[in-house]
Amino acid sequence: MSRNSTGRWRLGQTVALALALAAPGSASAQQLGLPRHEVLTISGEILFAKSAYGRRVIDEIEAEGALLAAENERIIAELSREELDLTERRAKMEPDAFRVLAEAFDRKVQSHRENQEAKRETLARRGDAARTAFVELTRPILGALMRDTGASVILDRSTVFFSLDSTDVTALAISRIDEAIGDGSALRKNGNN
Repeated sequence: MSRNSTGRWRLGQTVALALALAAPGSASAQQLGLPRHEVLTISGEILFAKSAYGRRVIDEIEAEGALLAAENERIIAELSREELDLTERRAKMEPDAFRVLAEAFDRKVQSHRENQEAKRETLARRGDAARTAFVELTRPILGALMRDTGASVILDRSTVFFSLDSTDVTALAISRIDEAIGDGSALRKNGNN
């Protein structure tokens, strides 16, 4: 081999090595024992529900939902007693006087119904907002996972017709999310859910 061809051979090796090291995730995916796929899959529902953040949010929403249900039962019991009292008083009242009380009672029932529905909707919106915040918080974590595995896309398993189990990185993503943001309690002080 001539000196010139040896130099080109070394340059070729150097370029090949540089390209291999520059390839996204090529060394780290293999070194870290991560799957190496262009396309990864993840279960969005499981990701949220089994992460520490998601479990905290779900537990809080369920606890508030239970309080709301108990409050609703208490209100229904009060309204039932009031309705029974009104029914018993009806026989002793003038029809016009009863009509005024019955209409007032109907407005009260409607008001309680609207208030409880508004509280349920607020609770549902809080849950939706927490899920949206979760997606935003996990975006950089999932981006790093893509780089580490050499993936160019992550698809939700629910939209995939068929895939190998080795493309599913849900458990790995959960462990990284839990490590990075925990249950999100510290983030709540900064205005996130």
